Amino acid sequence: MTAGVREELRDVPGTPPSPRWARLAGVLTVVALLAGVGYRIALLAFDAPPTNSDEATMGLAALHIARGQDFPVWFYGQSYMGTLEAYLAAPVFAVTGPSVFGLRVVTVALYALFMLLALRLTLRLTGDRWFALLLVVLLAFGSDRIVKNQLIAGGGYPEMNPAGVALALITYDLCAGRPGHRLPRWAAWGLLAGLMVWVDPLVLPYVVGPGALLVAFRWRELRGRAGAVLGVAVLVGAAPLLGHSLVSGRNPLAAVLAAASGGTGVPAGWVDRLHGGLLLGPPLGMGFCAPGGCATWQLWWAFALPVLLAVGAVTAWRSLGFGRAANLTDSTHADRAPRGDAVAGSDLGHIPFNTNRMWPRISEGGMAEGRVGAALRLALVAAGVATLAAYTLSSSAGRTPVESSRYLSCLLISLPALLWPLWRAARNLVDGSGRAGRRVMTAGPELSAGRNRVDGAGQGALPGRRADRRPLSGRRADGTGRQPLSGRRVGGVLAVVVLVATLGSSGYATYRAIGTAPAARAAEARHAELVATLRDLGVRHVYGGYWTCNRLTFASGEDVVCAVVDDELRPGFDRYAPYRREVAASAAPAWIAPTGSPLAARLDERMRVEPGALALVTVDGYRIYLPHA
Repeated sequence: MTAGVREELRDVPGTPPSPRWARLAGVLTVVALLAGVGYRIALLAFDAPPTNSDEATMGLAALHIARGQDFPVWFYGQSYMGTLEAYLAAPVFAVTGPSVFGLRVVTVALYALFMLLALRLTLRLTGDRWFALLLVVLLAFGSDRIVKNQLIAGGGYPEMNPAGVALALITYDLCAGRPGHRLPRWAAWGLLAGLMVWVDPLVLPYVVGPGALLVAFRWRELRGRAGAVLGVAVLVGAAPLLGHSLVSGRNPLAAVLAAASGGTGVPAGWVDRLHGGLLLGPPLGMGFCAPGGCATWQLWWAFALPVLLAVGAVTAWRSLGFGRAANLTDSTHADRAPRGDAVAGSDLGHIPFNTNRMWPRISEGGMAEGRVGAALRLALVAAGVATLAAYTLSSSAGRTPVESSRYLSCLLISLPALLWPLWRAARNLVDGSGRAGRRVMTAGPELSAGRNRVDGAGQGALPGRRADRRPLSGRRADGTGRQPLSGRRVGGVLAVVVLVATLGSSGYATYRAIGTAPAARAAEARHAELVATLRDLGVRHVYGGYWTCNRLTFASGEDVVCAVVDDELRPGFDRYAPYRREVAASAAPAWIAPTGSPLAARLDERMRVEPGALALVTVDGYRIYLPHA
């Protein structure tokens, strides 16, 4: 039937764009990439987001590594969460000395890598440059929670997203049989997977999902050298965890479960968990809220996310069904097949129809890549569901939902799979309304009475009776010139609304986050004055609260060493035990407390009860209590 059909391409969704539009999309994507990185560098210049003692703990580990003093496997004070950030920052410290800026140079580089890898993965999965631009714009935004996850070197969060995207990208290339050296790719996948097992269990769904695809698509190859290389690489990546477990006699699985359990304390009730995990968590964790909480109108994403997860899973599953006739469970033979577009049969409807089926007719290699793309999208959706479920089940979601929403940071990896169905629906709406071009297939001599049309989703219409070039979507369905409002149009309108709301919410949250930068700079200036005052006073050993101590020790380069006390002046939680021993051995340690804090009130009371025991020195925001000689 298609022997006499000729095609006229007019920039429909899913067709390769004209060179001019492709160049424009590329230029705008580069601009968005630079804007995202530039925004975060500007935040660094303003000392934003504010640092804290947890980030200082990672900085102290990097300082110790740079000096060759210590080589910690875990975040000080616990037996989980690897110190990869400290090892990455140690060379910077060796050159420039310890600083928050030196720590965050590494995290900004990790963010830039995440953006580039996410762009490449999106193009692999969809082949749509304009959709890739949309994704990059979203990732360029940065609300308060997002920039904290990406810039603060507090353990795991800056590196999890680039690693997760890299695993998905390597999985795609391996399963689709893309050309290139394959053993290095297997080694890279295994090394990244092992590192993430060591660094933080939060990213494990994005390790397990792509790993399952490798088994499904490449199980024969895994029985040979590829499997051996992969296994060795995983062991190398997880070597810090395994080595520590062998030395300490601790089960490595226990470390992962300890990190995933949500910590100790009174378990939160299920109402609180569901409220924090499903209502507050998604908009906070994915950057739709202003600093410190969510307004009621910003909670809309909590209702949109489950729908997007369901739609993403259904559309990816349906796309997998397109290749059912071709037995590509193991796509090794696709290595020798001609290369088709990465999403050609499954995702985009710009391939001519087969002669006897309503599925697109594509090459063997193209079918393999199309199925891999659909399977990978399904894996990303499943990983998102697992991440959201695990967070909701944890007590952290109920006890500290605002701060603990950082546990959902890996959901950004799933954005291409979540937003792709929306983008397709929106593009189909534009195509159907006549504002975009259409592919019109007109009959040649062999089929003078036939006509066919392809829309952006790969669906076909049966040949009509007229041999004109008027698109089928332009026909007047009711004789009045008005089109009935179809379900597809309703879906397209909703998709446009959700996409616009997503961009608007992210942009507004970013605007609010920018507004906090001057306060962060002022707070850092006050802390710098505190450090300078202690040096001028000759104070080298102090007691302070948890959120004061390690930050002070790191900011002074360990010139001032601090041990933690609680609000009742009792010993607190010291992440690095040698500091407590050093302060305890001091003849006359001082006390530091933020102005207006419970610890300051307790020390003021002590001064009233024991006149002359302490001398008070104040700086902006802090109170220094010096012991009398």
